[in-house]
Amino acid sequence: MRLIWHMHSCFEVSNETIVVIDPHDGRSIGVKPPQLRADLVLISHDHFDHNAIRVVKGDYTVIRDVSPRTVKGVAIRGLTAYHDDVGGERRGKVNIFHFTVNGVRFCHLSDLGHMLTPAQVQELGEVDVLFVPVGGVFTIDGAQAQRLVRAIGPKVAIPMHFRVGGLSMSIQNADAYLNGLPEESVVRVGNEVEFEAEDLPERTEHWVFSQ
Repeated sequence: MRLIWHMHSCFEVSNETIVVIDPHDGRSIGVKPPQLRADLVLISHDHFDHNAIRVVKGDYTVIRDVSPRTVKGVAIRGLTAYHDDVGGERRGKVNIFHFTVNGVRFCHLSDLGHMLTPAQVQELGEVDVLFVPVGGVFTIDGAQAQRLVRAIGPKVAIPMHFRVGGLSMSIQNADAYLNGLPEESVVRVGNEVEFEAEDLPERTEHWVFSQ
């Protein structure tokens, strides 16, 4: 199984089926345009930096809600949350997608703007690989993300939606999230990694993708 970071909150999970989450066009946020092909595209919310379906190639199915279903061999479910800490009054709702590919349970927290309740964490259930926003301003910040990762308890936590070179959005970098984490738990990778379910650690590791 291959996992590729296409910057910001856009990831590609590639096995028999290629799943792309939250595509952007690159130029609108000041980074390199991604090269994307997919069988399945998950859109967590309709903001320009998460819903650029037009850049994705292939004969794909688009999913815009969290109704439970299985599409092209991928089991998908999730819950609705908010893009802010005032019940969506500022920025609306977001989809938190939980999807399973070849036995690996992924969860993408979208532009989550508040802490999840214990009931919501329980509803998510077991998570192997968690994509968590850490940049603050429009989402939870690094310290909140750390607390949420501890509550969910994934095998791998991947910070996203943080400041990188060229990004035109005024958000924070990943330092606040990484601050205080055990050094041995932080694994720095490039923009792509291959793994199988049996390769995942027993204790949470934090995979930090780079440009």
